[in-house]
Amino acid sequence: METPELVLTQTCAAWGITLSAGQLAQFAAYAEELRIWNERVNLTAITAPAEIYRRHFLDSLSLARFWGDSPSSLVDIGSGAGFPGLPLAILQPGLRLTLVESVGKKAEFLRHMADLLELVGVRVLTARAEDLGRDRGERHSHSLVTARAVAELRVLVEYGLPLLKVGGRMLAPKGAAAYDEATAAGRAIKVLGGIMVAVEPVELPGLDFHAVVIIDKLHSTDPHYPRAPGVPSRNPL
Repeated sequence: METPELVLTQTCAAWGITLSAGQLAQFAAYAEELRIWNERVNLTAITAPAEIYRRHFLDSLSLARFWGDSPSSLVDIGSGAGFPGLPLAILQPGLRLTLVESVGKKAEFLRHMADLLELVGVRVLTARAEDLGRDRGERHSHSLVTARAVAELRVLVEYGLPLLKVGGRMLAPKGAAAYDEATAAGRAIKVLGGIMVAVEPVELPGLDFHAVVIIDKLHSTDPHYPRAPGVPSRNPL
């Protein structure tokens, strides 16, 4: 019988990703702590170990196939229970990771996990993405932005592209609507200084269609963006 750990290692190996014994131990600790915390904080509807490994860990790690040169800094918007940011930090120790989560109890869990997993260079911001994108210390300063299960792509790009430096990349995991969302977001991506690179299908064992939308930052984002908190979701570009 295939264990969750075996599915993780075999799938990653097929992608050209090798996980050490130490990293596998970190994922095991993450899965267990997620289950314990989820009993009192609503972090995820996925609680079975096999599903945590497939739907959370593998879905997150698949992004590393598309991040190009190893990023120096990653911002994960709407991180929730830490996906995809924390698995990517496990994969690449020393990655400067910013987890953005507006819900206080979820942010508390993220800080706890970063400490428990001994991940250096991880910070957790209890903030809205729109506010972060207007912060001079964050704007145009990161090499990679991710956002998973947060909003449709037209909204995500207004959250994410202002944070990227020119030459940076945004990776957005999506389900069956990936191609439609990518088409609808074409104008917003251009307005915000980006360019659509590709929509790459990702095969995850036992799961429905997944894809990663890849967007590169070509030009600085106009200072009018992002708009005030709540506006991007109410009135997408």
